[in-house]
Amino acid sequence: MKALILAAGYGTRLASVIKDTPKPLIPVGDRPLIDYVVDKLQGIKALDEIVVVSNNKFTPHFQEWAASRRGLPIRVVNDGTNTPEERLGSVGDMNFVWQKEAAPQDWMVIGGDNLFDGDLGPFVNFAAGKNPAVTIGIFDIHDIKAATKFGVLGIDAGKKVVSFQEKPEKPASSLITMCLYYFPKAALKYLQEYLKESKAVDAAGSYIKWLSEKKTVYGFEFLGKWYDIGSIESLEEARRAFSK
Repeated sequence: MKALILAAGYGTRLASVIKDTPKPLIPVGDRPLIDYVVDKLQGIKALDEIVVVSNNKFTPHFQEWAASRRGLPIRVVNDGTNTPEERLGSVGDMNFVWQKEAAPQDWMVIGGDNLFDGDLGPFVNFAAGKNPAVTIGIFDIHDIKAATKFGVLGIDAGKKVVSFQEKPEKPASSLITMCLYYFPKAALKYLQEYLKESKAVDAAGSYIKWLSEKKTVYGFEFLGKWYDIGSIESLEEARRAFSK
């Protein structure tokens, strides 16, 4: 199994704070944001490599960071884009990386701007037990108003996703998707089906919605703290929570 960290964004909403630093490398506490994610991956025995997909502007930043890390090997992939207007989007970057791989295998995909304190081990074990179905990380933010910014879902007693709303005006609940997905190798082929039907490649939520309606998707709920670093406010809140 490999892990793919999505880190090809340009951080336009945080430009005044991060300037020429890619969002996953901004400091939270005394460490780059991406370090928290990579540390959680180290204990997963089935994982043999971490792949970080970035853009042409920030690839050197991630290569320098990767060289300073120990543990699982880290490979940085350049998606070739240079501006926010050229970006491939989350789904586009997943497709870009997977098309370059020599052989299909299981993939865990994580947003490079996600910060959470839950353990990834139980998530991987749950997802492996649901193979060949896709499993996604979910989190209850307990805030209906804030849920309008995310993918909102419903699950049944067996943890199967039975409804999905992408950034709804009137959310049915506060249970939302994290940018955390487990794609067994048997499910990788679905991406090509989706791309033939949809041009929505920017947000991974659109792909997850499609999957939940046409295939089988399960949700694993994380507890504790979780932050999607998409604004200055969320960045400062995360810094306060993880400063220790």
